[in-house]
Amino acid sequence: MKKFAVILAGCGVFDGAEIHEATLTLLAIKQNGAAYQCFAPDVEQMHVLNHLTGEEMPETRNVLIESARIARGDIKALDEYNPDDFDALIIPGGFGVAKNLCDFAVKGADCEILEDVEKAVVETVAKNIPLGALCISPVIIAKIFDEVEVTIGQDPGTAEAVNNMGAIHVLTGHGEVVVDAKRNIFTTPCYMLDADIVQIWEGASNIVSRMLSTM
Repeated sequence: MKKFAVILAGCGVFDGAEIHEATLTLLAIKQNGAAYQCFAPDVEQMHVLNHLTGEEMPETRNVLIESARIARGDIKALDEYNPDDFDALIIPGGFGVAKNLCDFAVKGADCEILEDVEKAVVETVAKNIPLGALCISPVIIAKIFDEVEVTIGQDPGTAEAVNNMGAIHVLTGHGEVVVDAKRNIFTTPCYMLDADIVQIWEGASNIVSRMLSTM
C-alpha cells in the first residue's frame, strides 16, 4: 500500500488549513487504495481569526494542535517527517499555508519558508518522491525551486508573485493538474478559483490520482 505524508497548516480557511481541501485530500488518498499520515509544524499560528466575522481574536493557537482537529488526533510534528518512510508528500491549501508554513501573506514574493517545511519539500524532491500542492500551497514550491511549473489557478496578483519568485505559472481551471515532470511536482488550484465543494473534490481526486500514477 502506498503511503502519503500530508502537511497541514492549522484548522480553518482563514488562519489554518482549508478544511474541505484537507479532508477531501485524505478521502481521495483512501479511495485510491493508499494510506496517509498527517504532519504539522509545532509552532504558533501567525494569528487567530473569527471565522464568523473575519475579525482577529485576542488569543494564540498552535499549528500542530489545531491541525490535530482535522487529523482526529493522529498527527505528528513535522520535524519527525522522513521521506524514506513515504511514497508521496501533499500539502492542502488554506491561508494558514501563507501565514504559518511561510509568510507569503505578508511578504509576497519576498516570503520565507518555515525551516521544517522547506526541509521536508527539498528532501522529498531530492529523492524524486511525488510532491503535491493544492490551492495557495504552490507558492512554497515556487519560492524553493527555480523555473518550476506550478498553478494557483487564474488570480493575476498571485500568479505574478509566483513568476517573480522564478517559477513558471500555468493558468488552469477547476480540477486541472499541472505536472512539473522534471521534479515530479503536481499542483491544482482548488479554492484559489471560485469553487464549490464538488469542484474541490475533483481537484483533490485528480491530483492524488496523477501522483499515484507515477509510483
